[in-house]
Amino acid sequence: MIEQIKGKIKVLLEEYYLKEYNLELSIAVEEPKKQGLGDISVPVFAAVKALKKPLPECVNEVVEIIKNNIKEVEMINPTGGFVNILLNKQLLSEQIIKEVVSQGSNYGNRHFGEGKTCVLDYSSPNIAKSFSIGHLRSTMIGNSLKLIHEKCGYKTVGINYLGDWGTQFGKMIVAYELWGDKDIIDKDPINELTKLYVRFTNESKLDPSLDDKARYAFRQVELGDEKYLSLWKWIREESLKESKQIYDLLNISFDSYRGEAYYNDKMDAVVAELEAKHLLKEDNGAMIVDLGEDKVPALIKRADGGSLYITRDLAAIFDRMKDYNFDLALYVVGNEQRLHFEQLKSVLTLMGYDYGNRISHVNFGLVLQNGKKMSTRTGNVVKLYDVLEQAIKIAYEAIESKNPTLENKEDIARKVGVGAVVFNDLKNHRTLDVEFDLNQMVKFEGQTGPYLQYSSVRIASIINGQTFDVNNMNKEIMLKDHYFELVKSISQFGAVVERACVERLTSIIAKYLLSLAQLFNKFYAIERINVEDEQIRNTNFALASCVRTILNEGMRLLGIEYLDRM
Repeated sequence: MIEQIKGKIKVLLEEYYLKEYNLELSIAVEEPKKQGLGDISVPVFAAVKALKKPLPECVNEVVEIIKNNIKEVEMINPTGGFVNILLNKQLLSEQIIKEVVSQGSNYGNRHFGEGKTCVLDYSSPNIAKSFSIGHLRSTMIGNSLKLIHEKCGYKTVGINYLGDWGTQFGKMIVAYELWGDKDIIDKDPINELTKLYVRFTNESKLDPSLDDKARYAFRQVELGDEKYLSLWKWIREESLKESKQIYDLLNISFDSYRGEAYYNDKMDAVVAELEAKHLLKEDNGAMIVDLGEDKVPALIKRADGGSLYITRDLAAIFDRMKDYNFDLALYVVGNEQRLHFEQLKSVLTLMGYDYGNRISHVNFGLVLQNGKKMSTRTGNVVKLYDVLEQAIKIAYEAIESKNPTLENKEDIARKVGVGAVVFNDLKNHRTLDVEFDLNQMVKFEGQTGPYLQYSSVRIASIINGQTFDVNNMNKEIMLKDHYFELVKSISQFGAVVERACVERLTSIIAKYLLSLAQLFNKFYAIERINVEDEQIRNTNFALASCVRTILNEGMRLLGIEYLDRM
């Protein structure tokens, strides 16, 4: 509601300057620089500069426009070059509370994505490797952005672009042929295959000819050799079984599992089109697209005829445009792939396609352990499934000690443990590296997922079985600072969702939820909720209910399950 008032003031002033002075001005409407000056502030320096009028005259103009058009204004307090606005706390609070109670989980919905389609490429684990804690970032950032875009009106398509093609499978096949034992592997496929992969990496440092054998083996897969292809299919199938366990625990599903292999027979058409458009050049036997003097050329085909990531990604983009006619395509992929996506967009532009600007690389940092990058090649990797199971175990022990008679402890522990791991990832700015510390994640206090879940459960216990009437509230009580601060925070939810969507930052929602929970817990420490006075009781229950509604909806947008008891 406050954001809507800000928007209304902005439009009013911009329309006024256009009509009166034929002047297009972008008016800033913000929060005052200092507390106590008001709830909204309008700097008038831009108008003074553009109109070349005295500051007091411009200030008075703004004051009159706001006073005559915004009914929620209580007082206007000009200070220097700022018009500070104090809102009618009683009227505004009543409107906001009624709006949240009426709309429920739909509160905060935005509509700027309506009629548009957003495809999101995320998770995309490499098969034949353990699904590590490092894969969590793409998986959960992508899932959350999908939910956030849906809340902003987009039709979304979640694509798990499986890493099921490439030279690493040649390495795996060679390692299996040299050192593998199928009986042993069948007992624990991904663990044993990962060990083989690590061994290949170590052995190839001593014997470089192994890399040549791996390239040959994968080339045979590409050419459809029955022996090598059947090995590849078996490795892929076993990998997908492990991935499904993870997705079930995380409560995540996808609309498409078309991986890199799906595009193996679609790349020749891409190469032919590049050739027909005279974009391909030979470079030491390889085929490249020259992107200009200041850019690294895009390698389309290796000297041995093997395909490359960019060729498959071009085939995938054309396929997705044909199937979904997307308005936005988000690739949730690590920071290190920045150059790849710059090249991808440049090649599309050179090919004459105008939808390169619809593609966005949603980059993110690494998950570090003791300050070091995890790597499957070196064996320095933590399996995500093991992490989630350990987090669930820690959560169960904490619940058992605090509430041993609680029913369904196993299910609650799963939601708390998984939520803890997910929230720890999403609360951080995605471009930064994240240090992995499980014990910190699962704490019930501080900036954690369990803290948010517990705050929601606390409210549920307060309002459980209670009824309240939003048409019979005590509006005067909203003049108390701790009441109105809570209402103001509630009113910001929609703007927070919109900003998270536009900036593709889940951390915006995560930090907002922590702030809201802290405000409520501070409020709860000051005020008794269930009081005798009916109007105050109605107000308190309604306000608490609004906070829980937003905490739960915010957690849902992060891919975290909320609870009624814990």
